[in-house]
Amino acid sequence: MQQLELVPYLLYEKEDNGILWIKFNRPEKLNAAVGGPERNGTLSKVGEYMRAGDDDPDVKVIVLTGVGRGFCAGVDVRGSDLGQFEPQDNFLGNAPYEAGGLDATRQRFYYGITKLMKDISFVRKPTVAMVNGVAAGFGMDMALQCDIRYGSENTRFISYHQVGQIIENGGAYYLTRLAGLGRALEFSFTGHLDGPTAAEWGVLNRLVPAEDLEAEVRALCDRIMRNPPLVSWINKRVIRAAADTTLEHTAVLTSNASPIPGTSDDAAEARSALRERREPVFKGR
Repeated sequence: MQQLELVPYLLYEKEDNGILWIKFNRPEKLNAAVGGPERNGTLSKVGEYMRAGDDDPDVKVIVLTGVGRGFCAGVDVRGSDLGQFEPQDNFLGNAPYEAGGLDATRQRFYYGITKLMKDISFVRKPTVAMVNGVAAGFGMDMALQCDIRYGSENTRFISYHQVGQIIENGGAYYLTRLAGLGRALEFSFTGHLDGPTAAEWGVLNRLVPAEDLEAEVRALCDRIMRNPPLVSWINKRVIRAAADTTLEHTAVLTSNASPIPGTSDDAAEARSALRERREPVFKGR
């Protein structure tokens, strides 16, 4: 596993039960992100932490959430007080004035911020966003890149309207697939989506009372971890790929992929446990 450089505004909490909690940790600012694509920016560190969890054989499920009342309030438009880290952009509002003008800004956005955001969806292991409060801008996009989203009556999705920007970083892509075209457009015109509506639209997998949210997420993780890890990993990759392709292509993907878990040690363990009427012990191989 790679050596992590930990930062105070993002917590890495690995539990013995196989759950890795990655927590935005600026509760006094509703967990607003630090910086943009910088090496020590929040977005880069989320990807770094998730990849470390992906590489750790003891981690089975990764949960992304926030400390306090917020999930992640997006960019810190008022500025960061973490001056010991890399200089902060706060947002792309000042980017057109960099050398290279608007085209340089576009390149920086596409190959920097957007790539880092997409990296979350490429994590092999199951990822869950426990959206405990406001998820705005960057925060909303990071939640949408996760595999599953659980929320409560406190959940709020807020777009980039307040800083004069369009829906970015995969938001337009995922919202359309989760909620449908009409609802995605409604959100794009209004910029706000509360928890109950997000659940009704399918943006949240499940809506539960705030006081039960962590317990429900833990129960979900427990259900996930009862299954062979290879099955979850390969199902995830095939299903995500199938969302952008044809039935024939999906059939090719599943035909090529099915022998991998089917001939694995975990598959043999699953069959043995079923015959012996006991709980299986999976090792992810």
